Amino acid sequence: MANTLLTIDMITREALRLAHEKAVFIGTINRQFDDSFGNAGAKIGDTLRIRYPALYTRRSGSRVMAVQDSVQTSTALTVATQDGVDMRFNSRELSLDLDEFSKQHLEPAMAQLISNIDSDVLIGCTKSTYNVGGTAGTSISSLTATGTARTRLTQNLAPKSDRAVMFDSGTMASIVTGVAAYFNPSGAISEQFREGLVARTAMADYYENERVWQMANTTSVTLSTVKLNGYISTNGQTSLNVTSLTTTTLSLGMKFTIGNVSDVHPETKNVYGTNKQFTIVGITDASTYTISPAIYISGARQNVAGIGTTTSTQALTFVGSPNSTYALGLMYHKDAYTFATAALPLMAASEKCVRKTYDGISLRVWQDSDIRNDELLTRIDILYGYAAIRPEWGCAVVGASN
Repeated sequence: MANTLLTIDMITREALRLAHEKAVFIGTINRQFDDSFGNAGAKIGDTLRIRYPALYTRRSGSRVMAVQDSVQTSTALTVATQDGVDMRFNSRELSLDLDEFSKQHLEPAMAQLISNIDSDVLIGCTKSTYNVGGTAGTSISSLTATGTARTRLTQNLAPKSDRAVMFDSGTMASIVTGVAAYFNPSGAISEQFREGLVARTAMADYYENERVWQMANTTSVTLSTVKLNGYISTNGQTSLNVTSLTTTTLSLGMKFTIGNVSDVHPETKNVYGTNKQFTIVGITDASTYTISPAIYISGARQNVAGIGTTTSTQALTFVGSPNSTYALGLMYHKDAYTFATAALPLMAASEKCVRKTYDGISLRVWQDSDIRNDELLTRIDILYGYAAIRPEWGCAVVGASN
């Protein structure tokens, strides 16, 4: 039976349900920090400091203490992006039953809102991820590429539970065709169903998501001649000076390795048989770039080996070819990235302004009437932020160019 009038509570709950269902990538990452924002008596501004565990070095073969300082590092999660969708309904539309109202109005509105937010977060997190699996220029039609990504996560001590993979539909079709026998039916997944879930294999849930980042490499023919200009000699160095570029040819998110700079085990510091991978996260000018991760050459946070006097002339090798675009999939543990929504304030005439939160997603619905046109103006708002808090627990997956 139709409702006499849909209430703002009903509209808010339904909008939140749709947002939760359609948050493909956001729904698979960490959202545990949300409650720190907007609580009465506990407001912390728009930035949350997320602390990393302290790291130490081993005292080996000696009974004499070698006391170390506890060095606490952190990253910032800024909640400062406000998005929304705005609608208006007349009395006839508000008299529909909830299912019909949702299908005609709320579902397309929330699809537009959440799809764009999901895209921004997925692209931003992929750009911040420096590990890369797969081979640029080779189509992903088996589990080999994701197997490499899985290795990267495990080598960086990512927990083996709560792992997921995002691929575009073209890549997913190739994988499913090539390895159909390895996939379990999606009904075997114990977690709550989310839009885009395809199946589970090799300790990860596979999701189809058309919002994956398209990495467009530079058109510069000098890309293959880029070299370091200056020695790497400071722990925690994030600024990299390079030669051979006369313009800011490189772009944010491009992945690369440095000759003679190897990856190491995070705890034992034993050298892996692969070069350390990096990503560009900031651009100053044609020769100066900010990279991630920061380079630590010694101590408890050491993450590279092979740094020596020759590093000033070592070549940078970029993932992919110049003038090529690659759709980058992403494998990750849920704690590699975090997404937070703030509790937006309830405005005057609070009976027409409602805020609800479910599973880390907070929405505010605010209404006011237009008596001249017999309409109810409605705005749905979300205030959010995201960060790559443990990017080493993520790995981009590259295949053939587009």
